[in-house]
Amino acid sequence: MSDFDTRRLAFGDALRRLRVEAGLSGKQFAQRAGWTPSKVSRIETANQSVSDADVVVYCRVVGADEAVEAELRQELREIRLEAASWKRQLRSGNRARQEYGRQLEQDAERIRLFEIAMVPGLVQTAEYARHVFEAVAVLHQNQRDVAESVERRMARQEVLYRPGTEVEVICAEAGLRHPIAPPEVMVGQLDRLLALAGMSTLRLAVLPMDVRLRVVPQHGFVIIDDLVLVETVNTEMTVTDPEDLDRFHRLFDVLLAASVEGAEARAVLHGLIERYTALAEEP
Repeated sequence: MSDFDTRRLAFGDALRRLRVEAGLSGKQFAQRAGWTPSKVSRIETANQSVSDADVVVYCRVVGADEAVEAELRQELREIRLEAASWKRQLRSGNRARQEYGRQLEQDAERIRLFEIAMVPGLVQTAEYARHVFEAVAVLHQNQRDVAESVERRMARQEVLYRPGTEVEVICAEAGLRHPIAPPEVMVGQLDRLLALAGMSTLRLAVLPMDVRLRVVPQHGFVIIDDLVLVETVNTEMTVTDPEDLDRFHRLFDVLLAASVEGAEARAVLHGLIERYTALAEEP
């Protein structure tokens, strides 16, 4: 058993001890919490993910003091960060993470996506994505299931054609200028963005390098309905707090207002295509 699994089991057992010390059976606790007894059992045996709200309910039902509640909530945050670490997520390759992304997106009503250093994943070509996944495997030293990961990333792009989902994508020109892949692959990727720019089910904008920004974005992010995913070097954070969610929407709105769309966006893309075409033709 890994240290992470041991930590999860210990957390569930800590909640169980609170219940027992309060003199409550699992059934009695479930009645007071408005839960099913099976949920109580799954949480205490680490067979179900625990939310911050679940911990609050436990503490309120058993009458735990504020210090105990604060300690448990901090421990849960640390467990969730460890669970989201790339070391754990990518231990068997990137394929599972792509499937998780598909599950989040398949029923989404609104997706807002911004990247700084590369082309956003939902609008990548297969060849460009292959270079991205190879770079990820080198950084994290995980299994190189590149072909399977590319296949699943391409499958995720069906959401771009779904009338019931509003998709907004901001591509930073700085990211488009950064050659993640060879020049000929970059040309194909930019051609793909040109084609997507004319779609009715997708709003695609380009953030020019020479525009003055009211705020400075420090990382890329994706908003999927009522959650935000933020990737860092070592982990992926999931943000659901309403105030933080509003903050990300405000940031996206500011970046979108500074971006160009339509003919102006296509002009930027055409200029970059010419640049990469010239590089591809160099001896």
